[in-house]
This record gives sequence, C-alpha cells and structure tokens, in this order.
Amino acid sequence: MRKILTYIAVAGIALMAFACKKTEPVDPAPAAPTEITLSGSTLSFVQHGGKLEVTVTAPTRPEVEGELPEWISKAKVGIYDKYQCKIAFTAQVNPAYTQRDGAVTIKAGELTATLALSQDGRVRPTPPEDTGLTTTLVTPDATANARSLFAYLLGVYGKKTLSGVMANVNWNHDVADQIYGKTGHYPAINGYDFLHIYVTGDWVNYSDITPVTEWAQAGGLVSLMWHFNVPYNKDTTPAPDGSGVTCTPSETTFQAANALTEGTWENKWFYGQMDKVAEVLLKLQEAGIAALWRPFHEAAGNATRVTDWDGKAWFWWGADGADTFKRLWVAMFDHFQQKGVRNLIWVWTTQNCNGDPSKYDMDIAWYPGDAYVDIVGRDLYGYTAAQNATEFTEIKTQYPSKMVTLAECGVDNGTSFAEVDAFWNAGAKWSWFGPWYGDSLPSDAWWTAALSSENVITREGIPTDLFE
Repeated sequence: MRKILTYIAVAGIALMAFACKKTEPVDPAPAAPTEITLSGSTLSFVQHGGKLEVTVTAPTRPEVEGELPEWISKAKVGIYDKYQCKIAFTAQVNPAYTQRDGAVTIKAGELTATLALSQDGRVRPTPPEDTGLTTTLVTPDATANARSLFAYLLGVYGKKTLSGVMANVNWNHDVADQIYGKTGHYPAINGYDFLHIYVTGDWVNYSDITPVTEWAQAGGLVSLMWHFNVPYNKDTTPAPDGSGVTCTPSETTFQAANALTEGTWENKWFYGQMDKVAEVLLKLQEAGIAALWRPFHEAAGNATRVTDWDGKAWFWWGADGADTFKRLWVAMFDHFQQKGVRNLIWVWTTQNCNGDPSKYDMDIAWYPGDAYVDIVGRDLYGYTAAQNATEFTEIKTQYPSKMVTLAECGVDNGTSFAEVDAFWNAGAKWSWFGPWYGDSLPSDAWWTAALSSENVITREGIPTDLFE
C-alpha cells in the first residue's frame, strides 16, 4: 500500500511540474531585420596583418560580393544563426608601413552594405640616422615575423641590450625558469641547441616544438644554435644514447671538405642532418616563430694564432681552413633556402683576435660575407668590462654594416664575467648577451643586477605586439 501511495504522490508531482512547464511563456522569434547592420570592436588591422571579425546582422545569410582589396587575402563567412553571423577578414603584412584603406560590399538578398576597412601604417622602426647598418635580412622573402624581429633589434641597438641565456643542453627553458625564480624576471632570449638532432631514441624529441612555442607564446625571443656532431668514422652508427659522435676534429675521420663532395659519406651525413634540422625549422616557421640562428660557431678556434703551437680549429667545420668553412656556411644557407626556411636571422661568430693581437690575427678570412650574415657575434668568458669594450669596438670597426652581439659569455674557470652595467658603460653596446649554463653561469647576484638594470631588456619588456 505504501508503494502505491508513493507512486501516486510522485506521479502527481510530475504532472504538476509538467503543467507548470506548459504554462511558461515562450520568447517570440526575433523579427527579421530590414537592413544589414555591421559592427566590430575595430575595423583596422595592425601593420603586421592578421585577422579581424565583423558581426553582420541581415535578413538572410550574407556574402562578400566582388573583389577584395588587394591587401585583404581572405574573407570567411561564419555560421548564420538568428539573423547574425561573423565574417573574418585576413590582411597581409604591410611592408610599406603606410596607411591602407579599402572597402568591401556585403550582400544579403537584395540588400547591400559597404564595409570600410583600414590597416594601420604605424611607425617604421629604424636605427639611428647615419649608423650605416644593414636594415634588410640576407634571407630573400624572409617571413614577416623575421623582418619584425630584425627591425626591433635595429630599433633598440645601442640604446639597450637584450638579456639572454642558453638552455641546459637540449630542448628546454629550465635555466631561464630558475633565473626567474631567483630574480623575478625572465631573460628576453632563450637559446636552444640542436646538439642531439642525430639521436633516433625517444629521450630527446626535436619534432615536439612545445618547449620553444611555449617560450615564444609567453613573449620571449628565440635563439638557435647547433653543435653539429659527426660520427667517429664512416662505419660508426650513433647510439640511441647519443654516443658515437663528436665535434672535435681529432676524434673523427670526418673531413669538412668532403662534406661538399657528392658521393662521400661525409656529404651524405652533412645533408641528411641538415634535412632534419630544416624539418624542425619549418615547423617553427609554421608556428610563426622567427629565430636568431647561429650555426658553425667559433670556426677559427686557434687557427689564427701567430705562433705555431695549438694553432688549430676547435671544431670539424673549421679544421679544413677558412675557404672550406665559408663554403660550408653558404651550402647550409642555400640548402635551407631550397627547403623553404625563411624565418632565420643569420649570426656568424667571430674569434676576433682573442683579445691579444700580438698572439692572434683577426679571423676576417673566415667571414662568410655580407650577403650571408645578418649579425656578427662574439663569445667571451671571464672578460672584464674594459676587455668587452675593446672587443666590441674592434668588431664594430671591422664589420660596420652589421649589429654586433655577445652571443655567449660567462664564468671562465672561476673567473667571473663583467657585470652588464659595467661593460655597457665602458662602451660595449652588445645587441644582446647570452650566458652559458652550468659552471659558466654567472652568480645569482650577477643576474639580479643584470635583469634589474635600466640598460637591459627582459622578457616582459618585449613589445606584446611585436609579432602580430
């Protein structure tokens, strides 16, 4: 009996709910509009191009009629619902830095409306007058983001120096994260190395570009380099753990000159490894990332030493002399062009005279040429502010059309590196500075002073619209 009563009670509640629901007022359908209405938060694109959406209210699904302005590359009509939809317009980058205006016609049935669009010209970032610096990249048809990055570097050159740091061995930003934890600031640039690109194991995966994209999405700039390893000999198969390869000439039979000779094992390895790197660079390019690219660093090594002892290159790419090295550089440049890589700013690392012209000659003979180099870098460890200033002045004098940067720096066997304000005030106006990780990493106090200096740009100081 209790079950029957319960059922009746529940059923009664259900019927009451149903009855209440039926009596609720129903919103009338919106009346069809009699004209086309257009709205959007802004109808102006920024100089870097990109997308904007316009909300359209119309009695029927609207369409874009006629030809688009030549600088508008695409118009996409979204889902039409309750007399509304959005139309997304995509604009190309504005290389002329001048205001561009245009109009498109929106049609819905017999109705039409004119939508005015414009693109902000902005102010072209330029270096100070009469610097003589090259303002265009050596890469033909470089990506818009690469051009924007280069223009930004030119705009701040000599005014401030960008902070940077090298990642600990591979694809990560661990050191930069640690610096932030100690100073409250991130370096502006994080450097990554293709050191283990040859590895077939899964302990390092360069095809996963997340460590780079998450850094870039947080506002950081990207630097890439490559300790280009080669097998010990033609019969060596590199192991999954990364062993079996080297950069050191005395540890391999790999001949730099043979890398440019078709049919040799060196040539096969050289181009095969470049293909692997190019594949990753193209993924970064597709993700909109432009990078400072520093291959074949410190090529001369001790080869320019005036005395005979220890007068050798440190890496295989310099072991066959300056002419072969320059051919390797150009071969890489051309190969990446053929692969479609257009997102790089090419940085060549000079050895200068290693701080002592009485013992070393300048390594001018190793310079690939103005047509293949965007920025000239220098690697210094344990140097004083005065030594920094001497090096900067010598390199700037030798390569007057190129920006000069401190690509690597840090502690040298316990000898500290000059503080940033000290070398900056001494006249070493490096484009950026990039301390190495591990034992070469400067102290916490050094980083605190560097990243709080008014002469230094940190990650949070990078313009948020640099790559729009």
